[in-house]
Amino acid sequence: MSQQVHTQYPCSGCGANLEFAPGSTVLKCPYCGAETPVGSDGRAVRERSWAEFAGLPRKPIAALAPHVFTCRGCAAVTQSDKISDRCAFCGAALVADVTSGDQVTPEAVLPFLVDRAALREALRGWASSRWFAPNSLKRVTEAESSHSSYLPHWTYDAETVSRYRGQRGDHYYVTETYTENGQTKTRRVRKTRWRAASGVVSRSFDDVLVNGTGRVMPKHLETLQPWLLAEAEPYRPEYLAGHETLRYDVEPEAGLENAKRKMAGVIEGDCRRDIGGDEQRVHSIDTEYHQLMFKLMLLPVWIACYLHAGRTYNILVNGRTAKVTGERPYSAAKIVSAVVAALLAIATVVLLVHLHQTGRI
Repeated sequence: MSQQVHTQYPCSGCGANLEFAPGSTVLKCPYCGAETPVGSDGRAVRERSWAEFAGLPRKPIAALAPHVFTCRGCAAVTQSDKISDRCAFCGAALVADVTSGDQVTPEAVLPFLVDRAALREALRGWASSRWFAPNSLKRVTEAESSHSSYLPHWTYDAETVSRYRGQRGDHYYVTETYTENGQTKTRRVRKTRWRAASGVVSRSFDDVLVNGTGRVMPKHLETLQPWLLAEAEPYRPEYLAGHETLRYDVEPEAGLENAKRKMAGVIEGDCRRDIGGDEQRVHSIDTEYHQLMFKLMLLPVWIACYLHAGRTYNILVNGRTAKVTGERPYSAAKIVSAVVAALLAIATVVLLVHLHQTGRI
């Protein structure tokens, strides 16, 4: 069943809707500039017990009904699966109430620090540093096709104990005799002596980060790291006002499997270091996970789009650090020119060497 949502923050000065101002701790009116501090309820960011969560009845996120937003400004009624958005008719900021229902409630949010002016500066620097990009790439710094979005991510904590089986390889050298062109010669040859190895390693994992949505360029989203998760604030809907917030579409169970895959790479490295020697072979690792905790948090990302040669390219900007990543076009003319210039340079060097060797210079 859809839920009616009426969370808006009217300005005490002019009646318009307040929006969270990046880089601040206030809600700001985009019209008269009036500010209202984002209050604190004294809560701290907390982790949820996975064991307790796993026993709770819950609907799959795909089965949940969309939020129904009723705008207090123009009275328009719209539906969306986003946690926050703008009214499609008047542009007013709308925020859903997610404290009830079957979806997992966000526990933390990293508020935006990068505002639109800083975004343009970051895009300008990124565009100017792209080699072999067409000149039209500069337009991305002027385009208004960008919006701020909070993207869902899961974090997982765990205490792990891993039992492994493998082999340790130690190098040693032998002298071999061989014949070359009728002459007997010797050489040192490196070999490896292998012996069985097994043991137990432990590791504490804190805030293993997993993307909670597949809707926003997952490959590029990974490259926006690092995120300073220690700077996260306890979730408050005020931080979302005026910004889009996507609802997670990666279930926490799927997120946990992704987190375990990330943990597995670290654990294998621990096993190899524990085995020691010059080389290692790891045949099997059996890991137990204890004190498993998790939380849903929202990370700030600017999403910019621009059109070039009939194709849409997407760029992501870290809303805290202004780090830029994304798709970009390549200029065939610039690449051809660079290749031709390189070939000419090589040909010139070859010619000069030839002339020098023949005594002509």
